[in-house]
Amino acid sequence: MRKLIVILGIPIDDLTMSETLDRLEHFVAVGRKTGRSHQVVTVNTDFLVKASQDSELRMLLQEAEMATADGMPLVWGARILGVNLKERVTGADLVPALAQRAAQRKMTMYFVGAAPGVAQKAAAVLQKRTPNLHIVGIQSPEVRNIEDTDPALLADICQKKPDILMVAFGNPKQEKWIQRFAPELNVPVMMGVGGSFDFLAGVSRRAPVWMQRTGLEWLHRLISNPMRLWKRYVNDIAVFARLFLRQVWLMRKAYDEQTILPSTEIFLIQDAVIINVKGTLTVNNIEDFRQNSHKALGVSQNIILNLEKSTFLDSSAMGALVGLAKEARTAGGEIWIASVPRPVLQTIEMLRLDTFFKILPDIQTCLAACRQRAGSRLIPAIPSQPHP
Repeated sequence: MRKLIVILGIPIDDLTMSETLDRLEHFVAVGRKTGRSHQVVTVNTDFLVKASQDSELRMLLQEAEMATADGMPLVWGARILGVNLKERVTGADLVPALAQRAAQRKMTMYFVGAAPGVAQKAAAVLQKRTPNLHIVGIQSPEVRNIEDTDPALLADICQKKPDILMVAFGNPKQEKWIQRFAPELNVPVMMGVGGSFDFLAGVSRRAPVWMQRTGLEWLHRLISNPMRLWKRYVNDIAVFARLFLRQVWLMRKAYDEQTILPSTEIFLIQDAVIINVKGTLTVNNIEDFRQNSHKALGVSQNIILNLEKSTFLDSSAMGALVGLAKEARTAGGEIWIASVPRPVLQTIEMLRLDTFFKILPDIQTCLAACRQRAGSRLIPAIPSQPHP
């Protein structure tokens, strides 16, 4: 199960660069066999701010198969929330690293976007560094409106059948473009790469390494292009700070009021599994929940999560719930959440996850929804012996 932390409603994967590349390689293998596309996003502060104001983008980021921490504010924010992310994985670093892995594993790539000629220069740089890299297509179309995308571009991608499609239209257009066309393109990995082609082509210069490591890369970009970026950065900093402090305050307040010791247990019924959560779920005790969730998914892809006796869920716990829901849905199942106490519901609503989860008033209502979905009669809600 994915290890996630939720920041301003967006789940962020806790991964190293090596783990990221391994997962992308796995996505390609799955996509080749099944035709399934996996959307990958590299999230920074601007993503979070835009998602707070754009419900379509927010749901898209919540549903993405992988979301890396591109910006240092996310790393710092996670630390404040109690999670030391393993590594910052930026799009600018991931693109060349993925190209190298693609060459090693004979995975093909296709580049779309950026200004005319930029993607071609970026491709030339990557192929010089990695001669075995196979780039099957490069296009720099003008896409003012996603629905007006040239059908010839889509046809060429379908004909070339790349393993990895990198799209550089800028956020949120590139993410929405990927979501819109993923079902018909069936590319195993589709990733928005923002200005990564510009960095590779030498059109833009990245900050010195010491500025990247100290979280000052944004300052370098601002100095390089103040007229275009200053308003965006001022707005991003102000909105991110306000929303993040609200998340910290609400979670700290709820945590201070908790009194019940944590525990989780699973109960097996026909066509579904009930997971009971008691007390608090935090980064310090989430492993028991992860293990029980893994057991539950091994029995059924339909999960009912009973939070009646829960008192607090931190950002890591919310990430675990998102990960559980994603795995259940990927397997063709669903997760329903029952009997959510008001303080926990407030946290879910504050994180804008109330539309991501299916939240129902009690277990019986969840069982009815599960019965309707499964199309079969369920045994009445009499649990078997709990599993530790």
